[in-house]
Amino acid sequence: MKAIVVIPALVALRLVLFTTSISRYLQDDYQLASPVTSFVRLKEGIFLSEKGIDPYTGGVQSPLFLALFSTVFPLSSFGSAILWSVLDGITAWCLVKLWRLRSSVRDDRKETLVAVIYLLNPYNILPTLARSTSTIDTALTILALLFACQKRTGPALVALAALVHISLPSVLIVAPVIMVLADARAPTSMLASPPLEDKKEKEGVDDAPTQPSPWKVALIAAEWALYMGVLAFSGHLAAGSWNWVWRSWGAVVTMSDATPNCGLWWYFFTEMFDHYRPFFLLTFSAHPLIYIAPICMKFRHDPFYAAFLLLGVSATLKSYPTLADAGLFISLIPLFPETFPHLRHPLPTFLLHLHSALLMPLASHLWLSQGTGNANFLYAATLVFGLANLAMVVDAVWAGLRVAFVTEEGEEVVQL
Repeated sequence: MKAIVVIPALVALRLVLFTTSISRYLQDDYQLASPVTSFVRLKEGIFLSEKGIDPYTGGVQSPLFLALFSTVFPLSSFGSAILWSVLDGITAWCLVKLWRLRSSVRDDRKETLVAVIYLLNPYNILPTLARSTSTIDTALTILALLFACQKRTGPALVALAALVHISLPSVLIVAPVIMVLADARAPTSMLASPPLEDKKEKEGVDDAPTQPSPWKVALIAAEWALYMGVLAFSGHLAAGSWNWVWRSWGAVVTMSDATPNCGLWWYFFTEMFDHYRPFFLLTFSAHPLIYIAPICMKFRHDPFYAAFLLLGVSATLKSYPTLADAGLFISLIPLFPETFPHLRHPLPTFLLHLHSALLMPLASHLWLSQGTGNANFLYAATLVFGLANLAMVVDAVWAGLRVAFVTEEGEEVVQL
């Protein structure tokens, strides 16, 4: 069955699920909606804004979200269900188009599989049913990657700027997306290609693709910065002040709301002495950034894969993650079939995710509903979830590096 048939069918299934009571039940689930992606918080901010009250007295949503959903897309129950379902359908179709660009072939069965893995992944279905704005983040991420692979610089940078504006941790993928745009080669898989200097040295060829011009990279980066500035100023006009910068972007860095979530930050800063807080906030915020340079340098011959890995880093280390972040990373894995033979521990990783998916709601129920547990129970479960995400990223790094090594019979690649 073709993806063009399967995608509308699974989008319709989402609409059917929206008619049940499950959507209302999921809106307050900490695994699906964080303080920065919660549909309930978004409606509260819109209500305060319409009443002439500063929406940032207690909210952290982007002012563009508040303006958009109070005018263009009013958040009615039916309208939001259609919007969130259609966004998932668009994301699935963009993943199919990315598969075509990466593989340079048309295979209906594999294209359908790519769409199904996204649309039937519980990590993607449940946040959509909860109307979490992480679904919008996912759609913008895939759109930015697709436009970049199509070498459509303007749309790619606009989508990327909008993504970073509403989800600050997405700044991690700015560098690899710019590298994809600056690379003149077709966006097919280059994981099996050695670094260019090694290829020239070992094979004695001079026609290997050259690195993008620094001027071209700088111009693309400047264009992205321009779009970011326009969106930031638009946020100022929508909010009426620059207070939103500290309340929205600042909340991501300062962890101002320590509501329990799937991440590794909340419990740590709940127990933190106040005089240590600034140091560890700086450490936790800077930690994900240190991976940008080494990953982009090591996978410079395939920057799309670098973006994929950095999305995994973000899903593991960001301050307010949800299941949708891990769902996005998992949904991109089928785009790299050449890495599958080199994955070292896919089954233990899957079991870790299964274990954490069962453990987190159980620990939450014991703590918040039954009163027979405490915060340590839930944090232990989120540590398992973080370990599962970390295992995926580490395995993907190894597999991506291993593809470039061709071994003869009886030979083996070992890690020192």
